[in-house]
Amino acid sequence: MATPDFIHALRAKVGHAPLWLMSATAVVVRPSPDRAGVREVLLAHRADFLTWATIGGIIDPGEQPAVAAARELLEEAGIVAEPETLAWVHVQDPAVYPNGDHVQFLDLTFRFRWVSGEPYPADGENLEVRWFDEDALPRLSAEMSARVAAVLDGGEVTRFES
Repeated sequence: MATPDFIHALRAKVGHAPLWLMSATAVVVRPSPDRAGVREVLLAHRADFLTWATIGGIIDPGEQPAVAAARELLEEAGIVAEPETLAWVHVQDPAVYPNGDHVQFLDLTFRFRWVSGEPYPADGENLEVRWFDEDALPRLSAEMSARVAAVLDGGEVTRFES
C-alpha cells in the first residue's frame, strides 16, 4: 500500500524532518495441518528489501492498533485473522528512507489467530506470502526474529524494552 495521505500532509509541512509514528505488526500463528503439535507462522517476502518479514504497517490517526494490524493482513496477504494478545512493545531504531525522509516507529506486535483465506501477495508490497513451520523459518532480521519469538514464547506483553 502507498504511503498514507496523512503522512503526505505532514511531509508537506515538515519536509524530511524526523516523524515519530506508530505501527502495528501481526504475527499470525495456526496449527500445522501436516505436523501435530507444530505451529505455522505467516511471513511475507518483501518486494522492497527482498527479505522475509512479518506483516504490519502504519496505524492511521484514531485507528485502534489491533484493527490496523488486521487491516494490513487483509491488504497485504488477503487473509482474515483475529488478534489474541499484545506480545511486544518496541521502539525501532531511527531510519532514513531513500528519499531522505527520517522516521522512527513505536511498534506494537500482536499475536493473531488465522480465521480464513489463503495467503497471497495482495497489494504488490510482497513477492510471496506463505506459512512456515515454526522450526523451519527462513532467515529473518534480528528485529523480525524478535517479533516472532515474542509471539511464539507466549504470554501477554512478553517483552518490554528498557
